[in-house]
Formats: sequence, C-alpha cells, structure tokens
Amino acid sequence: MSRHDISPFRFVVIGALLMTPTALLLVGLALAGRIGWSGVVAALILTGGMAVLILRTVLHDARLIAEHVDRLAETEVAVPPPVSATGTGQSLLSGIARLHAAWLARVEEMQGRLRADEAVLEALHDPLVLVDSDRRVDLANAAARGLFGDAMAGRDLAVTLRAPAVLDAVDAVLAGGASRSVEFTLPVPVERVMEARVKPFPRPLRSGARRGAAELVAMLSLHDITTIKRSEQMRADFVANASHELRTPLSTLIGFVETLRGPARDDVEAHDRFLAIMHDQASRMSRLVSDLLSLSRIELDEHTPPTGQADVARIVRTVVAMLELKAAARKIRLRVEGPDALPPVAGDEDQLTQVFQNLIDNAVKYTREGTEVTVALSVAEGPAAAAGGRRPAKLVAVSVADRGEGIPRIHLPRLTERFYRVDAARSRAVGGTGLGLAIVKHIVNRHRGRLSIDSTVGQGSTFTVHLPAAEEARRAGAEEARRAGAGESAA
Repeated sequence: MSRHDISPFRFVVIGALLMTPTALLLVGLALAGRIGWSGVVAALILTGGMAVLILRTVLHDARLIAEHVDRLAETEVAVPPPVSATGTGQSLLSGIARLHAAWLARVEEMQGRLRADEAVLEALHDPLVLVDSDRRVDLANAAARGLFGDAMAGRDLAVTLRAPAVLDAVDAVLAGGASRSVEFTLPVPVERVMEARVKPFPRPLRSGARRGAAELVAMLSLHDITTIKRSEQMRADFVANASHELRTPLSTLIGFVETLRGPARDDVEAHDRFLAIMHDQASRMSRLVSDLLSLSRIELDEHTPPTGQADVARIVRTVVAMLELKAAARKIRLRVEGPDALPPVAGDEDQLTQVFQNLIDNAVKYTREGTEVTVALSVAEGPAAAAGGRRPAKLVAVSVADRGEGIPRIHLPRLTERFYRVDAARSRAVGGTGLGLAIVKHIVNRHRGRLSIDSTVGQGSTFTVHLPAAEEARRAGAEEARRAGAGESAA
C-alpha cells in the first residue's frame, strides 16, 4: 500500500466536474428543441463511459507511479519500473528511473569522497577533534582516540581534556571568535608540551533544517612540540653547564701549557708530571662532553616509550663481565644474585646497558676497597595503577648494593640532579662527571619505570631500578595515555 493517497473518489469528483459543462450544453440543446432527450441521455452515457475509461487508466498509472516512488525511497539500488503502465505512465516511470539512477551515482560519488576524507583524517599523525556548538566531541581521528581514549565521542570536551587554556580557546571560537593557538602541558606518562590550534568551521545543518543554514563548530588540532621546547632548553642548559663545568679543567690545561712553555720549559721531571695532569683533565672534559651529549639525546626521546623488548638478566651479566677487571683492580668482588631468566621488559637494550653500567660502575668507585658489590635480580609486584588499575603489575627489579661510606639522607632527593655531588672533590678524583645518575633517571623515566635509592651512612647504598614487564608496560602505556588526556597526575 503506497503512503501516497490515491483515492478513487477524487477521480470520480474530477470526472463529474469535467462532465458538468458537457451535460449543461446537452440539456440546453434539448430545451431549445434542437436535440431530443433520448439523444441527451445517449450522449451523457457515451461521454461518461469514455471518462470512466480515461480516469481508470489515469488512476492505475498514478498508483503504479506512487508505489514505484515509495520503493525508490526505501532502497539505494536501481529498481526497474513496472511494465503494466500505459504509454504516458511508462514514460513518466522511465523518467523517474533515470533521475533515480543519476541520484544514486551522485550519492555514490559523494560517499566515496567522504570515505576518502575520513581516511585522510584517520591517517593524520597529529590528533584532530571536531567539537560541535555545545562543546561535545563530534569526531576524533585515530591519533586523538589513542591519546584520550575511544569513549570521547559524544561527550563534553572537558571530560577528556582538562586543560583550561584549551577549553577557553574552544569556547571563544564557538562564540564567533577568530582562530586561536595555545600551549599546554600533559603531565603523564611523561611531561609533554602540546600546541593546540582551534579554528572555526561552518558546517551545514543536518536534514530537516532550513536550507542553507549552518552551525559553527570548532576544529581542534594538537601538535607535540616537546622536542622543540626541550631542544631550546637543552641548548640553554648546555651552555650554562658546559661553561661552568669545563671552566676548571680548561683553566688547568691553559695554566700548565703556559708553565711548560715558560718556567718549566727545560724541566723534564715537571714535563712528565704536568703532562699526566693535563691528560687527566682532558679525559675529564671528554667524559663530560660525552655525558652531556648522551643526556641530551635521552631527554629528546624521554616522552616516547621504547617499542622493543630487552632481556634484563642478560644485560646485567654482560655489564658485570665488562667491569670485573676494573673491580679486581680495587680487590672488589662483583656478585650477581637471582634467577637466570627474567620476564622480558619493554625497553631499549643500549639504554638499559647504560643504566646498569652507570650504577655498577658507581658502586665499584665508591665501595670500600676489598669489599663486594651485589647485583640482585628479582620479579616484584607493583601497584595496580601501573597495570591500568585492574591488577598488580609485574615488575623486573635490579638492585645494586655497595659497601661504601653511605649517603646522608638529606642528599638523597637531589642525587639525580645534573652535576649534583655529595662530595665534589671525591667525585672528580674518581672520574665522575655528576651526570651519571641524571642519565639513569631519564632513561628509567622513558621506560616507565622508577628508581629508588636507599642508603645508610657507614654501611653503604642500594640503588634499585623497577621496570614493567613487556605486557604490563603495554597495558600501562595505554591507560596512562588515556589519563594524560584527562590531565590526571600519576602516582
């Protein structure tokens, strides 16, 4: 049954109205005596029969056309017109079919363009979010969903992005303001600096609205500028630190060079002594520059977690084997405790090697001669939050314990700062640059782990690194990325 009202009664009324002039004319002729009443009746019957036949055909074609239009409205594929229509109806149906085919082709073309546009948005490396006039998220590409979570669509932007500066910019644009650009910080899983660009975007209203009407929506794109900001900061830090730390060895070298060229020109004994000191100072500068460059590279990548896997037990045993000769020179024994195999961690093997080399090398430098350094391997359970809040996280723990003089508790919070030394003279005497623990801290941060330090004066110090196992790191990374968008702080 067609939803269009094709009522036969209407056609009867139309036929009666069409016949009325003819009937009046025939009655007038009969009254004038020019035609008999039998002729009037016969003419009316003939005219009425012809009208009935014509109206019946028209009614049949109208019903076929209405039903065919209904079928076209309910499908997105071509539907052949019925063949039972008369010539005029068939022509109309054929015309409708051509219009429908052209409309389908146009719809397919527009859908193809829409799919292409959506594919481009999904493939964008930077997060992009479309916010409607009520500040609800209307569209978010894959990068945005990866950063803020899959449930952001249809919710207020403030639910997933708790950055007041960005929300104010979006509100201003939705109120009719011009494009805006603001910077904000995502604190977890590691601090990142983001630039948010908000632009007005007029969008046609959906079906049912006034033709040509449009609503103003905001297009929010986010760009990670952490690397740029850190590069700027590192250039400033490098100049400040290098100028401070390199001044002493450079002054020493210049002084000894001037002495060798002047008063000690012919003093062979002084030559050997001064050259040894100059070699030590030059080596110190070389280590310092190497550590500064290494720290700079690590800080650049700190906000990007590693994607590979590493065998911590094998790395530790390799580092211990490399440092055995250095330890033996001070009659120090290196001992490794724990299982032969540990769960793999999500990590960069070269950087983890640097972590354990720095920690074990420091232990060898600062432990008492003739004692031992113990490296303990174990599997521990961390807080549930590290595994996305579902269950305790599996962590791989490596502890490096020495038998040195120990570190007063007041110094422990600052040990990982650049160039911070408990005893500057002793640190320089053993070849320290003041950057080893800073390097360790930044590498551990990049691996989403944690470094803990415990020390007792007169007994020694223990440095422990906890690294999430590979599967736990993947879960924690996904959860922390979601929390980062909400601006929550990590425990």
